[in-house]
Amino acid sequence: MIFVDFAVRNLRRNWFRSLLAILGIIIGVLSISSMGILGNGIVLSVSDSFTSVGDSIVVSPHSGGGGFGGVTVGTSARLSEQQILELSRAVSPNKVIPFYMGGDSVTYGNEDGFASIYGMDTDDMPTLVTVKSGMYLRGNTGAMIGSTLADQLKVKVGSKVVLGDGTILSVVAILEERGLGFDINPDNSLIVSKQWFSEHYEVKGYDQAIVKVTDLNQVAPVKQAIEKRFNRQKTVVDVYDTRSILDAILGAFNQISTFTTVIGGISLLVAGISILNIMMMSVTERIREIGIMRSLGTRRKEVRWMFIYEALILGFIGSLIGGLLSFGGGYVISIFMLQTTKYLFYPSSLFAIVYGMGFGIGTSVLSGLYPAWKASNLNPIEALRYE
Repeated sequence: MIFVDFAVRNLRRNWFRSLLAILGIIIGVLSISSMGILGNGIVLSVSDSFTSVGDSIVVSPHSGGGGFGGVTVGTSARLSEQQILELSRAVSPNKVIPFYMGGDSVTYGNEDGFASIYGMDTDDMPTLVTVKSGMYLRGNTGAMIGSTLADQLKVKVGSKVVLGDGTILSVVAILEERGLGFDINPDNSLIVSKQWFSEHYEVKGYDQAIVKVTDLNQVAPVKQAIEKRFNRQKTVVDVYDTRSILDAILGAFNQISTFTTVIGGISLLVAGISILNIMMMSVTERIREIGIMRSLGTRRKEVRWMFIYEALILGFIGSLIGGLLSFGGGYVISIFMLQTTKYLFYPSSLFAIVYGMGFGIGTSVLSGLYPAWKASNLNPIEALRYE
């Protein structure tokens, strides 16, 4: 207890310097924690944006395939019905969803825009998209519209939209927002039956096929089975699983998050240097006091602990205030950068605050080790003679 009293008395004696040291720790902890919260929020936001990821394998013709726009739909590289049948056999019992892919301008009233257009079997639609209002498409006429496009055009169920060539499509459903994906992106699209698409754009063969893997542990074996079936002699199809792409993207964002946290840590290192200077000044000012304590029987270890406690108190106060402020800072950053605060309450985001506080306390203690060592190793006789 005497060590703590000694440290507190000295902090009160040099309150202005102590306040500056605490302020430096607060800024450092605030920087590290806020950057960590922002980086983690970005990673979580990206992860949420890419839905239906991890259980999908996308197969497309090797030479490209898949056009956009009415005049560009229809290329020589497509997946034939026979290839889809072979694909189904290779991945059985997993589900294969072949689809056409294109795009066209679309108009409703005075509003106009551009829509991706997907043509697929009506029985496959519930696997990839969810209806928000209306009903799933049945038959070969009509279309389901993505939520983003529906908001843009101010479309409701039952509205009739007009494509670029004057074709009229009745909207039978508005889809739930799905977010960006690696298979299809329905939010800004029209989804029609495969028969309507092939007849309207006069195409045969599919642009891509999605394999939905029921067991995530079988993604790699299923991918290998596809490669073995189609690409043994030459590359016929391109195959990629969405989970590996997501892992790569999240890995990149994690590196960015780590980098921003390191940048925030620089300010804390500066605060640590400030504490080192303050502690060294404290030792210099109290050389005679240390000499008296040593001559009265205070051991070197006890002198070291007096100064270590002083650094610890500075770090604890600064880190505690910085941690509390960083929660508020993370809240503000989340609103402005991510437009949501839900990621702030994730354990990984809260851990960034704990990490910042721990780093602040650790930096303070490390900064106090050398001054504590120097104070404990002063010669008592020479310390008493110091003026």
